[in-house]
This record gives sequence, C-alpha cells and structure tokens, in this order.
Amino acid sequence: MSRAIPLIDCAGMSNERWLECRAHGPKGDIPYTVGGSDVATIFGLSPWTTPLELWLIKKGRMKTPQKSNPDQLMMGHLLEPIAAYWYAQKTGNTVYDDTCLYQHADHPYALANMDRRFTRAVDGAPGILECKSCTYHKAEDWADGAIPGYYELQLRFYMSFDPVTYGAFSCLWGNNPATDLAIPEIERDTVKEDIIFEKLDRWIWSLEHDKPPKMDEVAKPKLALEALAKIYGASQAGLPTIEFPAKFEHPLRRIALLQGKVAECKAEIDTYEKEIEAHSVRIAEIMKEHEHGILNTTTDKLLIDFITRTTRRPDSAKLKEKYPAAYADVLKTTQSRKVKVRVEPV
Repeated sequence: MSRAIPLIDCAGMSNERWLECRAHGPKGDIPYTVGGSDVATIFGLSPWTTPLELWLIKKGRMKTPQKSNPDQLMMGHLLEPIAAYWYAQKTGNTVYDDTCLYQHADHPYALANMDRRFTRAVDGAPGILECKSCTYHKAEDWADGAIPGYYELQLRFYMSFDPVTYGAFSCLWGNNPATDLAIPEIERDTVKEDIIFEKLDRWIWSLEHDKPPKMDEVAKPKLALEALAKIYGASQAGLPTIEFPAKFEHPLRRIALLQGKVAECKAEIDTYEKEIEAHSVRIAEIMKEHEHGILNTTTDKLLIDFITRTTRRPDSAKLKEKYPAAYADVLKTTQSRKVKVRVEPV
C-alpha cells in the first residue's frame, strides 16, 4: 500500500499561501487539484457548493464566493482542538497533530490536510481523525453512530493516502461532552475508495478537456437552481427562443402537471381559509377580550385560542413619503428566476 508524499509543512503558513498550495501545490506545478472538502461537491452531495461552481472556480472562470458565515467557520476552527481533546479522553486513543500537506502517491492531483492523526489504544493501529462541530439542530445527523455522507467521503478520501485501517470523527455541538459529542469510527473500504477515485479521475479529465459537469446529479435541486442563478445572472430580453430536443418532453410535461396541481392546492387552501374566517366570526364575538375558551363534550374537549399577536414592521409607504432618500438607501434588490411550463395545443 502506497504512502502519501509530504509536500510542505503548513504550520504557521498564511491563509493566502495555504490556498495557493492547495490550489496548485507548493511549487505551483499541479494544474488541477482535489482536496478533501472538494470530494462531496464533486459527487453532488455538498450542502453548500455545486459541481459546476467548483468546476468554474478550478478553471479560473469564477471567483470563490465570500463565505456567508465566516464567524461560524472560525468557531469551527477554534473548536478543533477541543473536539480532538475529548475524542482522546473518551477513547483512550493517542491523538497528535499533523500539519503537513500531502500528495497522493497514485493520484497526483489529490492533496490532503488531515485535522489530526491517532493511535488506537487497543492495538496500536494508526488512524485519521476529523474534528467537526455543528449546531444543535444538526446534531441528529450524528445520532446513533450516523455520519453525514459528505463528511464520510472526505474521511475515506484521506484514509486512501496512507496504510491506515481506521478513521474517526469527533463532532461537538454543545458544552457537555457526555451528551453533545459524537465519535463514530469507520474502517477502510478499498471498494469505496475505488469508486471515489474513479469519479475524481473523470472530474480531472473534465477540467483538462473543458467539459463542465451537469447539474442534474446535485442531491439538492434547490441548491443547483440557486447556483445556476448566480452563475448565469438575470435573464436577458430579446434573446432567441431555445428549441428543446424531444428527450425533455417528459420532465417538461411533469413540471406543467405539477405546477397545475400546486395552483389547485392553493385555490383549495384559499377556499378553506375563507370558510374558517366565516365560522370564526361568531366565535370571536363570544370570546370578546378573552384569550382562551373551551367546549367540553362527552368524548373530548375543544380548546379555543384567540390571542393578540403584535408585530412591528416599517410602513414602507409612509417611509417613502417622509424620508425618500433613506427609503431609496435601504431598498434591497433581489432577483429570482423560476421555470414555468405551459401546454398549448398546436
């Protein structure tokens, strides 16, 4: 089994220099590279980035977008040593730093920075540790030993660099390591590694031959649509009508059908809401200033709430009238595009 090729020690390296090394190697002689965080994106499984966006960035045709949550990312970086500490405490395994940037011996485009390495207490076997943190509402993704698929791909990618059998995560989401910590472990699977690198090889080929990836493999269609809107921008009036080939008939008809069903559901909801309002008039008359009511029956009880909810929001008409300059200054422009399909007889 091949060993990873050490390229450079990243300890104390500036972020700018680190990004340069990750993009093209420390000597700048690798045309295209793949890092651990890229793998899930290439598979269409990243919750944050699509394959086409990453491809355009690698080709230099799109700038890396500014992170919308830099403070959260910094917090995750600061929590890494804490996650590593509690992993060592919970498992008894010896954890140590590894600040080297590695190149894969069999796939030169593949580069890796591991969070930590560890030695298992039970048998002295080496392993790779990934330290993560998340918010409480994401903790369920780690329940009962589960691992988010996009993170598992990253760890298996790292495990392929060296002759290690084990990989592990230490994920924190609170301040109680007894309940707010997940430390799942995985074993090496060379079959999965072969699948990963078959995909990555094709990805590098697509960069070299200027063949951008399709977006229909993205696991989250909403993410793909948002990315396409960012990449291509606003629609332009006056451009010629696109003629679609016959293979698109089924999805187009399906869109038209489902859009019709959505319109029917909205109309039905509107009818129900009007009926609710009609029945509610007499109830509101009885409730007057009271917030709660009850009707007891022989089988159950009906609980009625009629509570005032106060919301405060700017009166845009008054703001525009009294402070037109301020109104113009705070206007937020948003753009959106939505596919709409109509079926017309020939």
